[in-house]
Amino acid sequence: MTKSAVDTDKQLAAHLRSCYHDPLRFVLTMYSWREPGPLAHHDGPDMWQREFLEALGAAVRARGFDGETPVAPIRAAVSSGHGIGKSTLQAWLVDWIMATRPFAKGTVTANTSTQLQTKTWAAIQYWTKLCLCGHWFVVNSERMFHPAYKESWFCQAQTCREENSEAFAGQHAANSSSFYINDEDSAVPERIHEVEEGGLTDGEPFQFLFGNPTRNTGSFYEACFGARRDRYLVRVVDGRDSKFTNKDLIQEWVNDYGEDSDFVRVRVRGLPPSAGDAQFIPASLVYAAQKRHAHPLDDEPLVAGVDVSGGGSAWTVCRFRRGLDGRSIPAIRLTGEQTRDRNMVIAKLAEVLRTGVNGVPIAAMFVDSAFGSPIVERLHVLGFTNVHEVNFGGQSPDRHDANQRAYQWRKMKDWLERGAIDRDDRRLEGDLSAPGFHLDRQDRLVLESKESMQKRGAASPDDGDALSLTFAQPVNIVRDHDDPYVPKSTWG
Repeated sequence: MTKSAVDTDKQLAAHLRSCYHDPLRFVLTMYSWREPGPLAHHDGPDMWQREFLEALGAAVRARGFDGETPVAPIRAAVSSGHGIGKSTLQAWLVDWIMATRPFAKGTVTANTSTQLQTKTWAAIQYWTKLCLCGHWFVVNSERMFHPAYKESWFCQAQTCREENSEAFAGQHAANSSSFYINDEDSAVPERIHEVEEGGLTDGEPFQFLFGNPTRNTGSFYEACFGARRDRYLVRVVDGRDSKFTNKDLIQEWVNDYGEDSDFVRVRVRGLPPSAGDAQFIPASLVYAAQKRHAHPLDDEPLVAGVDVSGGGSAWTVCRFRRGLDGRSIPAIRLTGEQTRDRNMVIAKLAEVLRTGVNGVPIAAMFVDSAFGSPIVERLHVLGFTNVHEVNFGGQSPDRHDANQRAYQWRKMKDWLERGAIDRDDRRLEGDLSAPGFHLDRQDRLVLESKESMQKRGAASPDDGDALSLTFAQPVNIVRDHDDPYVPKSTWG
């Protein structure tokens, strides 16, 4: 390192001492706002972010940690609508703590591994590169650390599965700060919160909870709105008050669902649902199905569901289910780009229909008609009579559901109470708990559409829709493997 670089680092260190009690000062001075580069058109934090950082700094000053005597944990929680800049704030917090508190130890988690890697941790990687002291640290896909103190001055990304709770234990920094950041905390298991408490017992500890309030129970709800709200610095942020959100989309949601609907309460206003859970399938139900063992009977039919992509970021997915077993047979997935070659899709499906899976024939295959209609037609020409189109927007067989797709997802949710899915299938795990829902004026279930989910930044639930298609219609038990059952109804 040159003398000039050493002098610069000394100046940075001196400046960072003044930021110890002032995270807002850190953010305003350690990123190159309004200077040439990625931040050329940005002048700093949004108003709600500034207010959060100011309140955090006041809490630090009030405790007056002397480097030895433990102080009360600093707990903060942000409940909000979508797209307000939570991931960005989380990255700033990591950079601030790591830069101002030598030998700090932190853990960052999120509701799913996809959220953790592609949004939460990706934001930390991005902003640390922009930070003026970012070169002090190494940041890889799982860990941020000081190269001279890799095991004692670090922040790590950890999945929040209950089985992984021990990874959150034993995190102590008696002479510095132990900190936890939970993203989309409504779906983080209670066990993780319990273990995190053990890391808040010494030094100057922090716990930060962020999320959409999809549940009106649990630790996140209690921290923001319930019995433990007095322990936290709480901010409830309406998406309309953030400069980053899509105001036209928000108004569209308000027009479609109503200002007081649970959908708008949760996804715009940052308020918990008035009743029930705005997340149609709770993560707890998904986790339970991942742990469960299910063994199909010999005569149970093997059913396939195919969600066909229109291209782009969506995938074409074929999923299989045999009774309570949705785990044993891996899904077939084709990217949006691969799906542009319809002949490839037809060839893949025809092979499965012709040979079956593991010696078991396909009793029925249900295909979403939106982009799958030509594929079904071609498969019929090839002689496969057990392939059926399903119109997601068509009339539901049950009056309690607004359309066919809502019917299928409700049936799938009921099945998850007893069924089994692959515990390592992160795409399916995320898809199942992603859509929201509301009830229409006739008290019918309306599942959040793919289009609405994509507009708010959620991934298209291709795997979830594919599995739901296996519930499109009851399929009888297989009496003769040489003569697959053909459902009586036709689908158009």
